[in-house]
Amino acid sequence: MFVYLEASNGPLVAYAGNPPPEAMTLSNSSPEIADLAERGGPLELMPEEMYGTQLAPLDPECLVPIRGSSNGQLQGLAVLGPRLSEESYSAMDKRLLASVASQAGIAMRSITLAEKMAQTMEAERRSEQEMQIARQVQSRLLPQQAPSLKTLDCAGKCIQTHAVGGDYYDFLDLGSGRLGLVLADISGKGMSAALLMANLQANLRGQYALALEDVPHLLRSVNRLFYKNTETSHYATMFFAVYDDEIRRLRYVNCGHNPPVLMRANGNVERLGATATVLGLFEEWDCEVVDCKLAPGDVLVVYTDGISEAGEGEDGDSEEFGEERLIAAIRKQQRQSAGEVLDGILSEVQQFSFGEQADDMTLLVARGR
Repeated sequence: MFVYLEASNGPLVAYAGNPPPEAMTLSNSSPEIADLAERGGPLELMPEEMYGTQLAPLDPECLVPIRGSSNGQLQGLAVLGPRLSEESYSAMDKRLLASVASQAGIAMRSITLAEKMAQTMEAERRSEQEMQIARQVQSRLLPQQAPSLKTLDCAGKCIQTHAVGGDYYDFLDLGSGRLGLVLADISGKGMSAALLMANLQANLRGQYALALEDVPHLLRSVNRLFYKNTETSHYATMFFAVYDDEIRRLRYVNCGHNPPVLMRANGNVERLGATATVLGLFEEWDCEVVDCKLAPGDVLVVYTDGISEAGEGEDGDSEEFGEERLIAAIRKQQRQSAGEVLDGILSEVQQFSFGEQADDMTLLVARGR
């Protein structure tokens, strides 16, 4: 007896019985195999029927199809020679062989499904492992600690929806008591947004020394590189500012980003609106730089729309956290440190949205000492 099983590339390959070398593989598209697949049950043969076929070297007397699926697809074949008693195969013999072949087919189908499941689980495990590595790499791109200035207390945090995301904040040490404050939101989500985030960060960090002399020149260069390195539909909103620790001056450019909230020590609220369009969407780009002062007790909160739109459902009919709740949260924590203001806002947002998060949430808080 010889047993053949279907290989992944199509032919039937000898699994047991050590057939002659010329019959180690059988084509399941040959007429005799195709006919067997259509008949369904064991087929008893006369020797002359197989003359000149690929089965002839096996001297078969009975062929038993093994089906691995409910649609009748042939997944294997048992080739039996003459019985030792030299009698023909009886109807009971054929029923027994058909039963054994049916059980073998069920077992093979289960094994195939188990192999596919194992392959899927392994692919998912590797994907999850790769995403965790990507998350660790991206987390290292963000500041590991807040800077310490005489007149400004700073804090920043990014909570991503997926393993990686497109929100980005940074503190850039420009020397001479000057600090760069950056918060950006890349269009899209997941790995593509994370790669664009890394691209934008590299562009900024590679050129930020220019910011001391010419902020518009720096951002025009960043926009040009971002435009060339991304698809036409991708862009980034960004708030970029340079703070001078000696004179408490904040010079900023808002590139189409949500207006940061500046709460003065007396409780008055100012919004630092857009002074330029988004980055990466247009090759020709320019901006306006605006100056303001950060006095003791003033609190600046820069945020992404994951904060203001928290709580909104996918269908858009749920209420979102919104700017007014954000201002109320800042007011509650106004006399606290920058880190406590940041934690207080995030706590309010998470309570409002019942811990659910639809988008990356990133905050940058600066408080005048």
